Amino acid sequence: MITGELKSKVDRIWDAFWSGGIANPLEVMEQITFLLFIRRLDDLHTTRENKSTRTGDAIEGPVFPPGDEAPGKPYSDLRWSRFKDREAGEMFEIVGERVFPFLRSLGGDGSTYSQHMKDARFTIPTPQLLGKVVDLLSELPMEGRDTKGDLYEYMLSKIATAGQNGQFRTPRHIIALMVELVRPQPTDEICDPACGTAGFLIAAGDHVRREHPHTQHEALAREHFHNSMFHGFDFDPTMLRIGSMNMLLHGVEQPDIRYRDSLSEGAAGEEELYSLILANPPFAGSLDYETAASNLLQVVKTKKTELLFVALFLRLLRPGGRAAVIVPDGVLFGSSKAHKELRRILVEDQKLDGIVKLPSGVFRPYAGVSTAILLFTKTESGGTDFVWYYDVTSDGWTLDDKRTPLLEEAKLGPLPVVDLSDEDYEKNNLPDVLLCWAEKDGAERDRPRTDGSFCVSKAEIVAQGYDLSLNRYKEQTHKAIEHLAPAQIISELERVEDEIVAGLEELKGLVG
Repeated sequence: MITGELKSKVDRIWDAFWSGGIANPLEVMEQITFLLFIRRLDDLHTTRENKSTRTGDAIEGPVFPPGDEAPGKPYSDLRWSRFKDREAGEMFEIVGERVFPFLRSLGGDGSTYSQHMKDARFTIPTPQLLGKVVDLLSELPMEGRDTKGDLYEYMLSKIATAGQNGQFRTPRHIIALMVELVRPQPTDEICDPACGTAGFLIAAGDHVRREHPHTQHEALAREHFHNSMFHGFDFDPTMLRIGSMNMLLHGVEQPDIRYRDSLSEGAAGEEELYSLILANPPFAGSLDYETAASNLLQVVKTKKTELLFVALFLRLLRPGGRAAVIVPDGVLFGSSKAHKELRRILVEDQKLDGIVKLPSGVFRPYAGVSTAILLFTKTESGGTDFVWYYDVTSDGWTLDDKRTPLLEEAKLGPLPVVDLSDEDYEKNNLPDVLLCWAEKDGAERDRPRTDGSFCVSKAEIVAQGYDLSLNRYKEQTHKAIEHLAPAQIISELERVEDEIVAGLEELKGLVG
């Protein structure tokens, strides 16, 4: 959690871009990402310099080579610590004409971040704006992992408040809920096939760090955490850069974040590689059969992207792998042959564990579509016995376009810092979701259908033609109405009649 002072500094950086002529929030974020990467390179070089000084050996893998890139132009000029104090015009020339070409040349070292910097473009228009932004970025503390990560997340939240680009960000408390439902393990291979800014992967990493601290100390576990645990695909180069930097600043050294058009390329070469999938993919409508990957069409013959993504998740997961993914409500009750077949596969061939119905305002102001979290395990041999349902009515924020918090910050999210009262739980259902999920094989089996959560047997779902919508099974509560006895009703009617007659007599007297 960052302080108000740090938030104010980030706000000033954004205000500088806007007043300096860059109004596109994604472009602002991209330029900040480039500059933070440049600062990160300088920090890496400094660390290696310090090690060299201690050991007396030559610098191992220097980021900035010794000597000159051209006569009179030493590579050391390209370091953040060197150019940040230069006069604005000179800094502008160094960054635009030398630093960015240097960034683009780094792609050959094979690192995730360098790969995404190979087409880096410098679009800051004036020396004055660059000087101001560099000064402001230099004031941000980038030492501690938590602070760096929180700062970058706050910057990303500025995208969400600046316009339509907020579609790239699933609300962080919903991501946190999904991660807590599946509880990532140190041995997991985690994938988000539409990773955007990598929010799911970061939340999964934070969970593993918190619940399994040995992953940061034991050599093999640490190697897996930093190099082979996290996998993300996207087809937007800007998102790949931002997502990679987000992972880096959250302390993951080499995540597998790469370009992939998931629905077109399908799972070719990726089948059954992952043990956990967390995702909220974009549901753009439909694809042509010629465009959709053939191996997905083998699972379900459809043009609908929401169905193709679920088919993709099934392909990517290895047997025993689990998933927590967001789907539009239509996936749960759509009447097409493809809809029904996909639901049949989830219920009969795999293990459908649960469905969390989200309120329609969760993704406002960008979309008002009704959605649900689908929780399932790939078995290829069935296993569904009961499906657990939870009807979330409040996620802690208002469900209008403003999305105003209903509680203080310490009471928000699925893991509030302080205990909640019964009234608080009504405003933030997410902690209760986790409590009920933990009892899905126990006490939840006996909950009445009028409650906020309950279980439905596989047999009943089959009898309903694999309809998975919550409203198909939830029973509405009816408040008991107390009726007066007949004699009381007659007495009350006579009283009213007498009052009317008296009123009419009084009115006649006034008129007369």
